[in-house]
Amino acid sequence: MTQIITAPFAWVMRLFYTLTGSYGVSVLLFSLVVKLVMLPFQMKSKRSMVRMGRLTKQQKELEKKYANNKMKYQEELQKLYTEAGVNPMGGCLWSLIPLAILIPLYNIIRMPMQYFMGLGTEVIESIETLAVSLGYDVTQAASGTGQIHLAQFVHDNWSAFQGKFDGLMNVDFHFLKIDLAATPWSGVTDFAFEWACIGLILIPVISGVLSFLQTHVTMKSNGQTEQMSQMRTMNIMMPLMSVYIGFILPAALGLYWIANSVFAIIQEATLGKYYNNKIQAEEDERERKRETLRQLRMEEAKRQAQEQRDNPRPKKQEKKPEKKQNPTNEAGRVGERPYARGRSYVENRYDER
Repeated sequence: MTQIITAPFAWVMRLFYTLTGSYGVSVLLFSLVVKLVMLPFQMKSKRSMVRMGRLTKQQKELEKKYANNKMKYQEELQKLYTEAGVNPMGGCLWSLIPLAILIPLYNIIRMPMQYFMGLGTEVIESIETLAVSLGYDVTQAASGTGQIHLAQFVHDNWSAFQGKFDGLMNVDFHFLKIDLAATPWSGVTDFAFEWACIGLILIPVISGVLSFLQTHVTMKSNGQTEQMSQMRTMNIMMPLMSVYIGFILPAALGLYWIANSVFAIIQEATLGKYYNNKIQAEEDERERKRETLRQLRMEEAKRQAQEQRDNPRPKKQEKKPEKKQNPTNEAGRVGERPYARGRSYVENRYDER
């Protein structure tokens, strides 16, 4: 599985070394290619992070409003993210991929004969046997970076190895007179006041400084300046961790880390400015449309009010109350008296007597 993952990276590194003849330049170009390949995904991640940064103020208001109701706060926060089209995890996933690339790259650097040159185990053992006969310190083979020292020994004694092993390459690990196969800590233990040693020690230091600067630029371009003070400890610990790792691993990995940080700083600053301007323009356009719609509604209300003033509706005439009809018939009426006659009135009732 490791071979499958590492093989494409090793092929790219070998291609750049073949074209340039410089191991250091091939590391720098490899870092640039990784950044370019990851750029479309990181652009999406950056857009999401910038949007989240612009929601910091609303998030703080929700946090204060629902300080005593964490469940309601999470619901409202998720609603805020949904309305803004933000995925909280969208920016975190892609930021982890560059770290995952370090693993196969570390294998390529510390075991160049197996991955960079593609040699088999038996061939490597034969090369080591010949190297020992020429004075190679076999104790270095037991360390985790034994192959890179063996490859450096082959380069220093190339005339003794040339043409004897198929696929064996004469790789020079020096870049700007710095031995990228060496660990910077060896420069501390065997310090000499010369550029080769000073430059070796500076590689992890520079990588730590650039790592800190990258974090600062990233958070600022995301609009997360308020969180910088809260995450100060982590922002310091991560660069210090990179310094520590840079001292105990071959300098080539530190060089990759420096190049990656430089490209990342340029990328974060550029994309941050681009997306902040773009999102601000989108928000301004939405606000303009809302304002236009509000003005149209106000004008429509004024027009209707003016029409009502110009063409008032006729008032409805009040109906006169109808005269109440007396619930009787003409048979019981005498003059204006409706009940003057009895219900069983007979006009000549008493005449016969």
